Amino acid sequence: MYSRTFLTTALAALTAQATAQSSIAAASCSPTLSASHAAPSVANGFVARLVANNLTTPRGIIFDSQGALLVVEQNSGIVALTLADSGKGCLSVGSRKTVINDTTLNHGITLSKDGATLYASSSESVFSWDYSAQSQTNTSAPKTLVTNMAGTDHTTRTLLLPQSAPGLLVVTRGSTSNLDAEAEDISTGHSQVKAFNITNSTGPYDFDTSGLLLGWGLRNDVGIDEEPTSGGIFTVENSVDQMMRDGQDIHQNNPGEELNFLGYLNGTSSPNQGRNFGYPECYAAWKPSEIPQWNGSVGQQFAIGDMNTTLNDTTCSEANRQAPRLTFQAHMAPLDILFNAAGTAAWVTFHGSWDRTDPVGYKLSLVEFAAGQPVQPSNSTTAAVDIVTNADNSKCPSGCFRPVGLAWDGQGRLFMSSDATGEVYAVLRDDGNSTSAVGSNSTGTIPGQASGSSTASGSSTASGSSASATSKSEGVRSAVSVMVVLGAALVAIGL
Repeated sequence: MYSRTFLTTALAALTAQATAQSSIAAASCSPTLSASHAAPSVANGFVARLVANNLTTPRGIIFDSQGALLVVEQNSGIVALTLADSGKGCLSVGSRKTVINDTTLNHGITLSKDGATLYASSSESVFSWDYSAQSQTNTSAPKTLVTNMAGTDHTTRTLLLPQSAPGLLVVTRGSTSNLDAEAEDISTGHSQVKAFNITNSTGPYDFDTSGLLLGWGLRNDVGIDEEPTSGGIFTVENSVDQMMRDGQDIHQNNPGEELNFLGYLNGTSSPNQGRNFGYPECYAAWKPSEIPQWNGSVGQQFAIGDMNTTLNDTTCSEANRQAPRLTFQAHMAPLDILFNAAGTAAWVTFHGSWDRTDPVGYKLSLVEFAAGQPVQPSNSTTAAVDIVTNADNSKCPSGCFRPVGLAWDGQGRLFMSSDATGEVYAVLRDDGNSTSAVGSNSTGTIPGQASGSSTASGSSTASGSSASATSKSEGVRSAVSVMVVLGAALVAIGL
């Protein structure tokens, strides 16, 4: 027989659990904010809250040491958003302040580990400023760190300060056109990812001629992050549009977008580091059956152009070109990748397609990791699990959010910018737990997902309405059922 003390304690704990499970999902927040499109759909177990709007093309985002969200507004500068937290996941902008007024800034942003140095990029250069989080101001003139990156078409220069290699700054640079022939020449610096020693820098580095090469033949690697347990560098690549092969149009479903592994900066050896990843000769298959005169599988690379003895599918074999670690649906346009601290999940924003009859992308997805690598094999088509999606992609791109940048706050809540709608969302767990805790070293650990599931669906939230009502209500019902039994027991013993 359980004691009265045990039963009372258990009842109190379950009451708290039921309250927590219902509090975030049921909370109504920010009634003055409303999305300019249909509210997002979210996976069971999650809530997407609209936190900020009326921003000017928000791209890269990061939290400073005082909890302010720094946002790159493309072709405008950097603003600091001080967030007000009303509890139950209800967040709003308390104040907004311009930090950097520079119309050349367009995407990249990061902060030093101590939060005292701010980095941002234009299409031409990478800059740094001394930064005060207390006053939300730069306290120095800009210093140019890397330059000579100007180009057309793909002009974002994403920045990463790897924690496993202090003093290095990683910079991504894309191609200057859809099919950039100059990227075949390693000396041009096109379609490459490099690391620069900013600790001992005596002047601006020339991107073309300086730096440690992590990878080339990378058409447009916008998103980049460091897997925290191993120090592995991963990027997400936007592949080519309007593809033809052997005179046939195969662009609807080929080539796939890519998750690339570029090796390490912590001294660990990897054959991937510095390799040619294929572009502009070789591309990863997403729908192999639609590629003429080819018998490969998902993720393997094939050639395009006039096939001859020096350029053919053998050129694109694993021995000659580095294949992606994972391949995603063609044209989804991945723009950011962000790991949780445990290295069990990588979150990826898919900005969305323009080069496809049926729009795809326009969503936030999660890739499960273990031991420094994705759980799914390289030929998987189900590795990306959808967490936040647009309810109707046929309305896109004009009538939906378009995810770009990702950032964790100090409580493990995930924030996501949408450039086309000028918004920032917070992605929360509806049970009150940390979003950053999602994922583990085995499959089937994403809330609302069965093992091996490829997609997630649930109800939606815009300015704080409930997402994942089914998951929430089932959890509450379960807790309430046990509470009833415990309550009966307490009555039986005279409490």
